[in-house]
Amino acid sequence: MRVSLKDVAARAGVSIKTVSNVVNNYQHVTPAMRERVQQAIDELGYRPNLTARHLRQGRTGIIALALPELGNPYFAELAAAVIDAAALHDYIVLLDHTGGRREQEVLVSQGFRARVIDGLILSPIELEAEDLRERTENVPLVLLGERHYDLPYDHIAVDNVAAARTAVRHLIDLGRREVAFIGARRGHSQPAHLRLQGWREELLSAGLSVDDGLIATTEGWGHADGAAAMTRILETGRRPDAVFAYNDPIAIGAMRVLSERGMRVPEDVAVVGFDDVVEGHFGTVTLTSVSPDKEAIARMAVESVLARLSGQAPEPRRVWADYRLIARESTLGRST
Repeated sequence: MRVSLKDVAARAGVSIKTVSNVVNNYQHVTPAMRERVQQAIDELGYRPNLTARHLRQGRTGIIALALPELGNPYFAELAAAVIDAAALHDYIVLLDHTGGRREQEVLVSQGFRARVIDGLILSPIELEAEDLRERTENVPLVLLGERHYDLPYDHIAVDNVAAARTAVRHLIDLGRREVAFIGARRGHSQPAHLRLQGWREELLSAGLSVDDGLIATTEGWGHADGAAAMTRILETGRRPDAVFAYNDPIAIGAMRVLSERGMRVPEDVAVVGFDDVVEGHFGTVTLTSVSPDKEAIARMAVESVLARLSGQAPEPRRVWADYRLIARESTLGRST
């Protein structure tokens, strides 16, 4: 039989209202009373009925998170961070996979699941500003990523140009002069365009030439894409002494090809990735990577949705999340 607030109140010898105040973490409960009620909760194994609580507020207790590629380690880790952040507010997360396709992103943003969610966190790839201007759904929407729409929605992003410049500067400071960029994209992949822009700007700032022959496009975001791109560069006869990759899987794929060709990382070619996914921490050569603060991105996204729901949010804003470069063996080598 399910334990109720009434059962807890009887065990603690207090009113049901007092138990409710403790469960909802209201501040006007004395420490002694809070401890007394919490002891009764622990003894009885009481668990709040979160569904009933949300329904009383006219909500479902569900936030949707729509991502372009759940198989990408970065998005998988971001999803886990959003789930953890939502749980702190007694919310659960409904995951949606858009594949980065415009029609699917439009469907999600226009309220495909509006009846079952309280808010939407969306990381778009192909979605256009006109698609959002036509949005009539009043479910709060928070955007992630670098597509800039200049529309009244909260938007959380990393400064990709600055982050890319940090990565390239690290390579230049190590004495590298022929820095390739792997992961340029055609179409609307704005993060790729911005990271390529940062690559160009930092090379020029250092007085180095920008060699378009060291730019390799990829069709996707994965290991095979990085391997294929690295192969194409090497087959032209070029021998870069460094690689800055659009993301970690692409960097790892590139490192595999370099190893197969007898080129040592980092002695012959230093490699930097982006996103700092866990996989890069455990390779034969650990990966230097730009690390966005995924926990902060998740926390700000969830809090933005809840602030909109409560009517306490400020004007829609664009928020820059922190990042840092974590240098590992793929640029520094192994310590002796």
